[in-house]
Amino acid sequence: MKIAILDDYFDTLRGLPSFQRIADLEVTIWNDHVDPPTELVDRLNRTDVLVLFRERSEITAELLDRLPNLKLISMRGDYPHVDVDACTRNGIVFSSKLGGGATSYPTAELTWGLIISSMRQIPQQMASLQAGTWQMGVGRSLRGLTMGLYGYGRIARAVASYADAFGMDTRWWGSGDGRKLAEADGAMVADSRKSFFAESDIVSLHLRLRPATRGIITAQDLNLMDPSALFVNTSRAALLESGALINALNSGRPGFAALDVFDSEPITDSSDPLIKHPKVVCTPHIGYVTEDELDRQFGDIYDQILAFAEGNPINVVNPAVLDSRERRYP
Repeated sequence: MKIAILDDYFDTLRGLPSFQRIADLEVTIWNDHVDPPTELVDRLNRTDVLVLFRERSEITAELLDRLPNLKLISMRGDYPHVDVDACTRNGIVFSSKLGGGATSYPTAELTWGLIISSMRQIPQQMASLQAGTWQMGVGRSLRGLTMGLYGYGRIARAVASYADAFGMDTRWWGSGDGRKLAEADGAMVADSRKSFFAESDIVSLHLRLRPATRGIITAQDLNLMDPSALFVNTSRAALLESGALINALNSGRPGFAALDVFDSEPITDSSDPLIKHPKVVCTPHIGYVTEDELDRQFGDIYDQILAFAEGNPINVVNPAVLDSRERRYP
């Protein structure tokens, strides 16, 4: 069984304890990123099992149609970058464990790191110090400010606990069901969507990307924010209406943004308007990128491979393929 792992930029995986689960198998790890389909077809044309490093490569129908040996795609988490129907049509099992009840504390921690960095101007102050010009401005403290959290999931609740520790006043918004759950838990839900954006000093977005949530944050929402407010996104860039954030920043509402996700990744153009914007603090999609988190995630991914090899695939996203005449596994 030939296994290929894509986009392990720093060759991290083979050094983690979980890798021992598949160390005796034929594994090829690619440390650079290429765009499909042509270059990926060349790399994967003899591959039986494809391991995805979250959403770093888009797996399209055009690519899948050209990989006749591929039997399994194994990953962990959401999969807006994978054409599931094309997997089924080609007889490819697609396994992805979703969350499993665990909170991604690394993402919550990075969210808080971005908030602190933006509010206290840490990158800018560091650059000023290194340039020999000492201080460059005046930041803001967090105590007493209003933290607005959009989405009532596990990561958002972890961020809320950090806000509580910093003496902030937390307000919630999200879907109707999410707001009901927050209220049932005794959390403070904003009176309206308009007041949520208008009255929050910081808005942090914590939603899964689904067809229903794509573009859910609009230019009108952002325009309600105060010129001193901060918008934070460590979830997915496509949750915002296309072009809305850069236009909002240029118009001054909100005044600042802290980002870990972008419309097109990886960004290799150093002149990209978002990463170069003077009001933006940003990181290159590292929310989940810690050794312990990767070890936990890839342990699940390797378990899916081993279960497949034994003829008992688990966490199957496209169960119809299991009964299909086109299936490629025994």
